[in-house]
Amino acid sequence: MAGFWSTKNRRDTTVSGDFHHALMQEVMTTELLRIKVLIGIAAAFSVITSAIYVLAPEALVRVWHGNFKPSYIYSVIGPFILFELWVHGAISRYMKQGRDLPVIRRYIGALIETSMPTVALALHIDSMGPVAALGWVAPLVYFIFIIASTLRLDFWLSTFTGFVAASELFYMAMYYRPDGTLDPEPDLFYHAARSVVILIAGVLAGTVGMQLRRQFGASILAATARDRITNLFGQHVSPQVVERLMTEGASTESDIRRVAVMFVDFRSFTASARTRSPQEVVDRLDGAFAVLVDILDRHGGIVNKFLGDGFLALFGAPFETGDAAHHAVAAAREMLAANDRVNATSSWPLRIGIGIHIGEVVAGNIGSPRRKEYTVIGDTVNFAARLEALNKELGSQFLISSAVRDALGDDCSDAVPRGEVPVRGYDRPVAVWQLG
Repeated sequence: MAGFWSTKNRRDTTVSGDFHHALMQEVMTTELLRIKVLIGIAAAFSVITSAIYVLAPEALVRVWHGNFKPSYIYSVIGPFILFELWVHGAISRYMKQGRDLPVIRRYIGALIETSMPTVALALHIDSMGPVAALGWVAPLVYFIFIIASTLRLDFWLSTFTGFVAASELFYMAMYYRPDGTLDPEPDLFYHAARSVVILIAGVLAGTVGMQLRRQFGASILAATARDRITNLFGQHVSPQVVERLMTEGASTESDIRRVAVMFVDFRSFTASARTRSPQEVVDRLDGAFAVLVDILDRHGGIVNKFLGDGFLALFGAPFETGDAAHHAVAAAREMLAANDRVNATSSWPLRIGIGIHIGEVVAGNIGSPRRKEYTVIGDTVNFAARLEALNKELGSQFLISSAVRDALGDDCSDAVPRGEVPVRGYDRPVAVWQLG
């Protein structure tokens, strides 16, 4: 029992670590998008302002009180773009190395880039004076950074961005006064109210980012669950089975179950494949498997293993069912009929051999610590495989054991007894029944 809990805890820790890493990779991906958006906005603003300066310089001269110089723009936007490119490169390196970006670097980055509008505001105040500058564009730029902070997917980072913007705007409005400024004393309530609105915007942006993060997390958890099921049961598990496993949470721990085991094999396939190209062999086998597996899906079975030109299918695991034998036999009958229909239109007819036995098996995750798969082991599985192999000896296509015959009861009136047949690996002959 102690070993079980130790294994479970290690697995839970691994899943938690994988989930956190996958989530942080998504967070850094949105960070890269945020940086690209900010660089695009900064570059577009620089181009537009330069174009206005060339085409209508009097407009900028009027707004800037005759003190506008292109160097003002480039002295702010140039370093800003370079900083963002550096951050973009750093995040990309962390992603390639599979590492998470340190939290302290996120906060330092948020502080530096949110201070860029403050630098621009200082230049505006120097040229226009506090009243004109505070009533123009620069204070609104803070909202661009706050809105873009939602892509950080971090409530506290967005709130921190809003706090930095609100604090710096309040300081600039109340205390930044270049020499020679004749504007009246600033109103404390007026500027405090504006800063509070900016802080609230940061909190709201953080709330949106947190919701987006939760949705990302839910998507990653769902994908992780699907990947785990695929790893355990193989890609041949139907979408319906995956959904049921995720919904019902069927146990994959090793336990004893009563299962109907079906082995399917294409007779003389290897010999007939020698005269055909590899691509023809793969196409024919894939087409045949597609038909048979679809039938299994409809009858509640799963393919546990593909075995070259055959497969092992289970009824009753990982989901418990009281009528596994009925489902298995019904699926086998339909598979034989479907194969006959395909053979009627194919240049390469295939003959199927099917064997079904029902009994107790050990079912669960089996394998190494690094690679496990869900499978079944036990005498029931071995006998089902021997039963299928008897088709070649008896010239039949579908054989069942006495256990399956008894489980079917009156629903198996067409079963033909083939007597007690010697089976390899068993001391005594075993009763075998044939179905059409």
